[in-house]
Amino acid sequence: MKVVFLSDTHNSLSKLKVPDGDLLIHAGDFCSAGRLDEVARFNDDIMKLPHKHKVVVAGNHDWPFQRQPKEARKLLHESIIYLEDAAAVVEGLHIYGSPWQPAFFNWAFNLPRLSVALKERWQAIPDNTDILVTHSPPHGIMDRVPRGEMVGCEHLRRRVDRIQPRIHCFGHIHCGYGQETRGKTLFINASNLDEDYLPANEPITVEL
Repeated sequence: MKVVFLSDTHNSLSKLKVPDGDLLIHAGDFCSAGRLDEVARFNDDIMKLPHKHKVVVAGNHDWPFQRQPKEARKLLHESIIYLEDAAAVVEGLHIYGSPWQPAFFNWAFNLPRLSVALKERWQAIPDNTDILVTHSPPHGIMDRVPRGEMVGCEHLRRRVDRIQPRIHCFGHIHCGYGQETRGKTLFINASNLDEDYLPANEPITVEL
């Protein structure tokens, strides 16, 4: 199976050259200002892509999914698998998705860093997860911001280290774009926009 990973497209999905594949995964921040019309625009753009399966999680810019969840979800085509603290099985792959991150300015899906609430979100990730899709990176993995601080989630890192999914895809930190393998897990920061919010980073493709 050919899996294509995207994240942090911020209204610029149509500007990217997205490779064909069997499964398309978007790790959040498809909006910019966080409006319903941006969700509708994203839906139009992603539905133009040919991938048989499409999995999406929200990010901190995707306010409608926290403030107006019913309206936001209705704007996504019924064929799109939207995961918010939820799992799905696609072609035998167990996928789990969640939008949360340690508090990061005053954006959506924030929870206090090191909080019990944040830990509980990650404890809900099933042990048999093959592909984990979160908006937040785990702490210490492609999460360093320009000022030098690592802003990924400590609780998420511990959970991922324990269950060791085949792939953990995330975004959020644009300058952390890339991929690396640690233990049994391939970590992918799929952020397509760079620090200047330009579509500089190519979608990442993995054969499974």
